[in-house]
Amino acid sequence: MSVIRLGIETHGQGLYEFTDQAHEFVRETGCEDGLLTVFVRHTSCSLTIQENADPDVQRDLNEFFRRLVPPGNDPSMHWLRHTMEGPDDMPAHIKAVLNQTSIGIPVVEGRMGLGTWQGLYLFEHRDQPHRREVLLHLG
Repeated sequence: MSVIRLGIETHGQGLYEFTDQAHEFVRETGCEDGLLTVFVRHTSCSLTIQENADPDVQRDLNEFFRRLVPPGNDPSMHWLRHTMEGPDDMPAHIKAVLNQTSIGIPVVEGRMGLGTWQGLYLFEHRDQPHRREVLLHLG
């Protein structure tokens, strides 16, 4: 059983790929078969597995979530009560609830079982830069 903590620096809303760091962790453990659990220790960002070949996919996902959950100062969000941390905070929590905070990825023959175009991303939902902590556990 192996665990590592990754620090991921963000600079605003968007998808931040960390597939290579996860691949390196799996390789370093020497584990041939198992389950990699990825967990983010925050409530205003999330995790996703998504296409990593065309950057338009990330742009479109960002735009979709911006339209689905507008900033707290948008008139359609007047009902929000949690507003003390800025207009992006409560919408960030809503976006995180719609996504995942933990992902399980099979490890087969020493490699993550991701598909050809799949990448592992931290999905930052806040406007300001943050240092996010992601735990990787291979068992």
